[in-house]
Amino acid sequence: LHQQVPGPLWKLGRLNHIAIAVPDMEKATALYRDVLGATVSEKVPLPEHGVYTVFVELGNTKLELLHPLGEKSPIAGFLQKNRSGGMHHICIEVDDINAAIADLKAKNIRTLTAEPRIGAHGKPVMFLHPKDCDGVLVELEEA
Repeated sequence: LHQQVPGPLWKLGRLNHIAIAVPDMEKATALYRDVLGATVSEKVPLPEHGVYTVFVELGNTKLELLHPLGEKSPIAGFLQKNRSGGMHHICIEVDDINAAIADLKAKNIRTLTAEPRIGAHGKPVMFLHPKDCDGVLVELEEA
C-alpha cells in the first residue's frame, strides 16, 4: 500500500530584494543611479515601518535602500550600531504567507510581529527573528 504524502502547504520562492540601511539616502541613491547607472525609484515614506525606501532595480532582483523615518525607526537603532550602514535583511517570496508563518511557528521560528503587515510593495510581509535564522533578518513577502 502506497500512501500519498502531502506536500508542503507553502513554497519558498525567489529572492525579492536585499535591504541596505544607509545613513545618507541621497548619497546612496546617487551612487546606484549616477555612478553605477541603475534605475532607482523615488524615495517613499513607510511610516508604519518607520523607514524611507528607495528600490534599486537589478536584472534579477532589487536592492532596497532604507533610511530612518522618525525616532522609533528600527533603522535608526541599526545605524547607531553600524554608523556607515550595511546589509539589514533579505526578502524571500512565498506563495502563501499565512501557511508559511503557521508552519514556521510550529517549527519554533519566531516572528517579529504577531501578524503580517503590508510592506513596501503593497503585499503582506513578515520578519523572522534573526536568532532563529543564523543571524540573518529574513523578510517573507507573499508573491
